[in-house]
Amino acid sequence: MARVVVLGGAGAVGSVAATTLANQDLVDKVVIADFAADRAAALAAEIGAKAEAATVDVEDDARLRAVLDGADVVLNCVGPFYKTVKRVLTTVMELGIPYIDVCDDVDVTLEILDWDARAKEAGLTAVIGMGNSPGATNLLAKFASMALLDETEAVDIFHAHGGEAFEGAGVIGHRFHCMSIPIPMFLDGELKHVNYFEPDGIALRQTFDFPVLGDGIQLYPYPHPEQVTLPRYLDLKQVTNKGTVLPAAYYDLTRDLCQLGLASREPLLVDGRELAPYEFAVSYIIRERERILAETDFGGPKGCCSVVVTGTRRGEFRQYRFHMASQSQALGEGTGIPAAVGTLLLLQGKVKPAGVLPPEGCIDPSDFIATIPQVMTLDSRKEGGTSFGGVIVQQVDAEGNVTTLDI
Repeated sequence: MARVVVLGGAGAVGSVAATTLANQDLVDKVVIADFAADRAAALAAEIGAKAEAATVDVEDDARLRAVLDGADVVLNCVGPFYKTVKRVLTTVMELGIPYIDVCDDVDVTLEILDWDARAKEAGLTAVIGMGNSPGATNLLAKFASMALLDETEAVDIFHAHGGEAFEGAGVIGHRFHCMSIPIPMFLDGELKHVNYFEPDGIALRQTFDFPVLGDGIQLYPYPHPEQVTLPRYLDLKQVTNKGTVLPAAYYDLTRDLCQLGLASREPLLVDGRELAPYEFAVSYIIRERERILAETDFGGPKGCCSVVVTGTRRGEFRQYRFHMASQSQALGEGTGIPAAVGTLLLLQGKVKPAGVLPPEGCIDPSDFIATIPQVMTLDSRKEGGTSFGGVIVQQVDAEGNVTTLDI
């Protein structure tokens, strides 16, 4: 039986992961560790005897160490990861605890991948980016390349979600970060970087037709880790990642404020007091989100993440599309459930070898796929395909004919 500490366990992602893990026989204790003590206590009470709450600020090294000590696995859901993950992973490595996170910031991902030798030396496994994108996307791409195609040329990842019960400052900060840094794209067999607001980034914007969400949804380049990790493990010519947040007016507000420079943390003097534009922008976006959701009659959470894998089979063009879609679940479930699945595989000893690794470097896609149905309940009504462990799978031939697969 195992004790799992979920950092950020009261947040949108961590709460789903914690609840999912508490429902598994393999886990006998889930520690919901969060800065928000009241929310952590409420969730622990809701889950019941298998859960306990702990108050922790990941920037308090002594408290963080005390909360993590004695864990069999640490699942880190505290963002923004470019700010927090190195501190958490350092403590975990010092304590020698197997680790998994949902880090989706590519810049810090590259930094901590360089810690691989340290982890190997300690015999420790640290899985980074085991959420939705990255995470499930990496493993579905690897599955298609291994099992469905003879040669794989491209992996294109598309995602959209919205309507979560709440979004905090960390989520807004992550979006500002994604729009502000060079965005890696693996194009024509080379890793290149584009800028979100410059012509090279604008040229990569496109629309995509999502099951459940609708057709012609506008997507934007995202600096997620798949573009830099997948080419390390698969022979590819292209890896792209594009996404948005719904409703469109909400995403547009975030984008426009960032373009105006309101993501800056450099304080201004306003009526005798210092105020960072970032502080105003985050508060304003959170407030306006509620208005936009109401005015657009958006409804509850919904989302879809699609992985499009293109290549050849027996010399003929083939494309496989995996759609993780739901009309009732969005960011929290879409990220938290794969993180819980990865945690269970780690506890079962199915994640190998030691080191700091992305999912495709240490998890067998078949193990991941086999575990999804045990914990994942997506909508039974699927538009445009059938369910494959909660995933719609489609095959496209050279003439553009789409066939639904039952794998």
